Amino acid sequence: MIKQSKKKRNKKKRIITIEIDDFPGGPDGFELVSRFCYSNGEILIDVSSVSTLYCCSVFLGMSEKFCFSNLFLQTEKFLEEVFYGSWSDIVSCLKNCEQVFFQADSYGLVDKLIIAALNKISQNSDDFSSSSLSSFGSSLSPEMAKNTSESDGRYISRSVACGRSNEWWFEDMTNLSPKIILKLVMIIGAYKTNIKSLVLTGFLLHYLKTKLQTKSRTTTELMRNKLEYSDLADTAVRGVISAGTATFSCRKLFWILRVLSSFSLSRESRIGLETLIGEMLEQATLDDLLISAGGNRESGFYNVDLVIRLLQVFVKNREEEEESRERNMKEIGKLIDKYLREISPDQNLKVSKFLGVAESLPDSARDCFDGVYRAIDIYLQSHPNLTPQDRTEICRCLNYKKLTMETCKQLARNPKIPPEIAIEALKSRCGNQEHTTSDVKVANKRFSCRYSEEKKKPVVLHLEITEKLAERLKTKGGYNLKVMDSFREGL
Repeated sequence: MIKQSKKKRNKKKRIITIEIDDFPGGPDGFELVSRFCYSNGEILIDVSSVSTLYCCSVFLGMSEKFCFSNLFLQTEKFLEEVFYGSWSDIVSCLKNCEQVFFQADSYGLVDKLIIAALNKISQNSDDFSSSSLSSFGSSLSPEMAKNTSESDGRYISRSVACGRSNEWWFEDMTNLSPKIILKLVMIIGAYKTNIKSLVLTGFLLHYLKTKLQTKSRTTTELMRNKLEYSDLADTAVRGVISAGTATFSCRKLFWILRVLSSFSLSRESRIGLETLIGEMLEQATLDDLLISAGGNRESGFYNVDLVIRLLQVFVKNREEEEESRERNMKEIGKLIDKYLREISPDQNLKVSKFLGVAESLPDSARDCFDGVYRAIDIYLQSHPNLTPQDRTEICRCLNYKKLTMETCKQLARNPKIPPEIAIEALKSRCGNQEHTTSDVKVANKRFSCRYSEEKKKPVVLHLEITEKLAERLKTKGGYNLKVMDSFREGL
């Protein structure tokens, strides 16, 4: 390279500039090789540097052809010891591979270290079947496949004593980059490994949860490896879906959704996970549904769109299961009424989103609409600047006939409820009453309901508002609010 640079350089310039693209480890890797060359081929090689030195030796072709006991031979011998050495040494070498990942991967070093790690896991837990162990062992030397050092035994004993059992290796592997974990997943898939107890899915969930907890300190790292994290999250979802509801409870699935949603799930994975949750939504609690909307709070504090999608899955699924439909629908109806009351104070919650949740369930899901009215009342109090049109619109999700008489009176007295809604609710509610007496009157000074019944015929309602009162209540521009307030006070 220097000879080529001498041919190109200007004779007046004595400085030669050489640019080496993609040198393993960058300036740090070049410095290590320089130390080796200027120390007559002697350098301290350990688990924190061997991966970098090995990649540098391959990159520069530092073989026995040029020097006895050259850098390639020394690093190769050291790595052979690591492959069948201790668990901690293997993990440390994998950690060092992060600095030279492109070269370490293309030279096959990452694969060899991961297979060595999987071999250790196979020897010290029942996470893998015997056939899996033979698959990994065939990729290593016979000595490597059967060796387990005393240090590994002590390490794993301590881990099991701490209650980690077959998950003793989770925490150590969590310190590795997503590129290396993705390679681990690919290698397991290549060997068609059968992993007991969904250990791979469990590890990926643990890995992603840990990365999410340290997000504030590693935001740049998460963004830089966004694609890898997304692939790992999708892989975890596939594992969860394959296990199904027999393995994961509804609450656990909501926890998984919260964790994985932060890693840009693919549309297919998101739909699959939401479908799984929606099918068992009757087991959900209010806390489960109160999922934050994340960074975008313009449309509200809570992820209402998610709840609407889950309800759509639930309703569609129950239409196909007639036997348990009614009972489950009633439970969901009560849960959603609580959810509506919880999200109603949100200043950014739009009327359309409120209605989207309230109207996601069929009318049969609620025996009583008192809970929906209470949510509407909270919403109206929390949003005093709503237009009359919006206040009328939000009431469309009410079934007035399913309001109790007491709630109907509260609605009619409520000054934030549009007058036409109050009158309509009273008409519907009175019309829904059943009386066995031949003639019953409920009346006050301005308003009366009279019920009459003929033989074997339904109850007939006569709602009587005097013409004079009707004229006073309603004007050309709508209802006379002053008279309407007086009317409400008389209820």
